[in-house]
Amino acid sequence: MERFLDEVCSPAWHAPHDRGVPTAPSCAALASRHPDLAEPIWAWSSRSDEMIGGVDAGSVEILRAVKESGLPCYALTNMEAETYPVRRGRYPFLQWFDGTVVSGWEGMAKPDPAIFRLLLDRHGLMAETTLMIDDRGENLDAADRLGMQTLLFRSSRQLRTGLEAAGVLRRSVAPQRPGAR
Repeated sequence: MERFLDEVCSPAWHAPHDRGVPTAPSCAALASRHPDLAEPIWAWSSRSDEMIGGVDAGSVEILRAVKESGLPCYALTNMEAETYPVRRGRYPFLQWFDGTVVSGWEGMAKPDPAIFRLLLDRHGLMAETTLMIDDRGENLDAADRLGMQTLLFRSSRQLRTGLEAAGVLRRSVAPQRPGAR
């Protein structure tokens, strides 16, 4: 599987999809070059939800807490144009965002600074008061160069700690037993 994702359905092959190139013709062309791998190539597209490994419930709860605090939340996602509406219907929390920029709809993808500027301009945000959370360092480097605050995502626990340190969320206090100090 690793070889398949590194050499066939590779990041270089997938990158244009995040910038709006439809996946079906791309899969068809790739399957014609690798007929012995046609089935997994088509599965790469049709079963992409399985590749993301499910939803991190802790992150969804953090999004809920941030929204309940009254802070606006925006999404900037590298995703195929045809995939985002399906995922938005499948995962209700994606509807909680105050605005979303989908790379496949815009013809550009992170870490291109233009897509960060688009997010800021479209939603009237100031870079210096915007916190960008991402799981890829190169995306955060681009956001940082534009003056955005950044937080590298590694786990929901680490995210909560980072948001508490930034003053976005109140610190969680573990309940104490009666009489404990």
